[in-house]
Order: sequence, then C-alpha cells, then structure tokens
Amino acid sequence: MGEGGKKKYNYRIENIVAYANLNTDIDLFNLALSMENVEYEPEQFPGAILRVNNPKATLLIFKNGKVICTGTRTEKDVREAIKRAVEEIRKAMPELKLPDPDKVPFEIENIVASASLDVDVDLYALAEALENAEYEPEQFPGVIIHIGENDGNPTILLFKNGKLICAGAKSEKEIEEAIAKLEKMLEGFVRKR
Repeated sequence: MGEGGKKKYNYRIENIVAYANLNTDIDLFNLALSMENVEYEPEQFPGAILRVNNPKATLLIFKNGKVICTGTRTEKDVREAIKRAVEEIRKAMPELKLPDPDKVPFEIENIVASASLDVDVDLYALAEALENAEYEPEQFPGVIIHIGENDGNPTILLFKNGKLICAGAKSEKEIEEAIAKLEKMLEGFVRKR
C-alpha cells in the first residue's frame, strides 16, 4: 500500500511522448545539412528527425519550431533530451533565437506503460459485461477498455494472461488510477494464479 492506504501498482513506462515549442522558425533543410544526426525528407514527412543519445530519444522538429519528443521513459529524460536537442541545434545554427536549453517548457501528451496483474482473465465474459470494452479476437487478442467517459482518458489493452498496456495517460498518477479502475472492473472475471 502506498501513501494514504492507496495500493502502489507495478508497471513499466515504455514510452513518453511530449510536445515543446522553440518559438522560432527553423530552416529544416539547412538543419539537416548542418547536423549528422538529423534526417529530413520532406516528401515523406514534413519534419526533421533528430536522434539523440544519453538519453536515447527521437525528436521530430517542425519548421514552425514545434518539437515532439518520443522514446524516453521518464520526465527527467524528456527534459534532458529536449535540452540536448536545443544545444545541438544552437551549435549548428547559431543565428537562431532559441530558448535557454534548461528552460524549454514541454507538455506530456501520452505515456504508454505495461504491467501484469498476475491473473487469468475471461475476456469474453468481461467484454460482454462492460459497456466501454471492445473485443474482436479474430482481429486482436486483447480486450480494449476505455477508462472513463472522455476521449482524453487512458485506454487499456488487456490480455487473457493479465498482462496489459495502458496508453493515453498524461501522468503516472493517471496510469495508477486507470489500473485501479481496471481492477475493480475485473472483479468476478479473473482467476488468481
């Protein structure tokens, strides 16, 4: 049990997607010419792709200065990846007016996490009982469960072995709340191992 009697769930963050804005226009063609770790093929994708290491991340950089950071597993790594990207862009294109690398604000848009509940689940019965669940085993081997009424709430992909993927959360708190709601929904549909 965590603080205040709340249960702590064991899950692993697989990916975080975050957005930032450098508030300046960027010549992506010249950026790609100036940096080895940047790919830019506008006929295939409208943004430049910058890969950084330490932390390992991929940043999609758009002409209007918007940035999408993906591939990290912690908020600290998101911050560090964006900082590294700004530092590298600043070196390659010193004429750009870029924000302080340590102070670029970002917003987490999506966290994908995985977990195992260590139970076996009757997916047919569960999908039949829940209004917010979709199950088409010939197309996908798990039940898709929409947590909450809003589109902005997380979605859980639940498999018969109790493993799950939670997508659409914007914080670790949302992941924990989604798993807690799922456990309540599962009462009567699981067999402990």
